[in-house]
Amino acid sequence: QVQLVESGGGSVQAGESLTLACATVVETIRRPCMAWFRQVSGREREGVAAIDGDGRSTYADSVKGLFTISRDDTKNTLTLQMTSLKPEDSGMYYCTAGWGYCDLQTDFQYWGQGTQVTVS
Repeated sequence: QVQLVESGGGSVQAGESLTLACATVVETIRRPCMAWFRQVSGREREGVAAIDGDGRSTYADSVKGLFTISRDDTKNTLTLQMTSLKPEDSGMYYCTAGWGYCDLQTDFQYWGQGTQVTVS
């Protein structure tokens, strides 16, 4: 069983930074691939960054060098550090978990409720 709860969203000005956190409960033997997705109303959900159980990460081209995904399985936390935010980074950000080869095309089976990020 996997439970995910996001926090840390808010409203910021362009150029500012924000850190999102996802509290995780993962009652499985094998550590899942975890990722952050975002969605703007009326558009498809977009993968932002993914990280596997060994800490290897992958990013969408639009956020490379600006966002950093990390995980601390001892504290059951997934984090997304976002810098130099732009209005186009606005959206609902979701934490997600799944198994298999870990990238943004992984079959993510568990999703949190999301946390809103607004950049103006």
